[in-house]
Amino acid sequence: MSMDVQETEKIIRRFILDKMEETGASGAVIGLSGGLDSAVVLKLCVDALGNEKVHALLMPERMEGNEDARDAEEYAKDMGIEYKIIEIEGIADEFFNSLGGVSRYALANIKARARMALLYGYAYDRNLIVMGTSNKSELLTGYFTKFGDGGADFMPLGDLYKTQVVELAKHVGVPEKFIRKKPSAGLHPGQTDEDDLGMGYETLDRILQGIEKDLDDEDIAEECNIEEKEVARIREMVRRSAHKRKTPIIPKIGLRTVGWDWRE
Repeated sequence: MSMDVQETEKIIRRFILDKMEETGASGAVIGLSGGLDSAVVLKLCVDALGNEKVHALLMPERMEGNEDARDAEEYAKDMGIEYKIIEIEGIADEFFNSLGGVSRYALANIKARARMALLYGYAYDRNLIVMGTSNKSELLTGYFTKFGDGGADFMPLGDLYKTQVVELAKHVGVPEKFIRKKPSAGLHPGQTDEDDLGMGYETLDRILQGIEKDLDDEDIAEECNIEEKEVARIREMVRRSAHKRKTPIIPKIGLRTVGWDWRE
């Protein structure tokens, strides 16, 4: 899955600058997790805007014993940006107790939405835009929390598959430790994205690219050397998660309707 990394970097940096000018924002804030995607977005924002205009929130459940959080803090320091650490364990507990208990995955979504609310709370008084960190693989499969990590003003990596994000990370000089990490949403100890998705990103991205090219399942399966039922499974994930990639659906009544045919 080749791409021109120099041209891609140029497009994204121009995008970041254009959105800053368009919104009149004073800078950008990023939720820095200690994973690859947020590290790449941070690097691109610093390169485009300068470190004085880039902020980060580190929002682990707790800092103690959290390797990803330590990596995130070290990277924020190395990049010379302003950052703040907010441990969200207590916030999540409040939600859990208020609801009288919820499932593990419902609680994971609550944590993601709490982080989104903190980012916007921080951004508002500082006139910052919230830069999302989702990539195309996550967006197409619905592997994100609606109004959580999917809640952002702009998503610089949103048209790059995960394997392309890795390629871009190497090009822009993101530290190797972030590139080597197994992608994880941090939902629970030992959790990895690829376990949840049922395949590695190399295979997933080839399937998604086949769907993007409008190939049929048989051709994609043959090209990827996998069973056709696995292609159908991923295609169904894309179909079922379509609502997560749109603004809330509105019934069409007027001449031009937001989310349907209103063009900005």
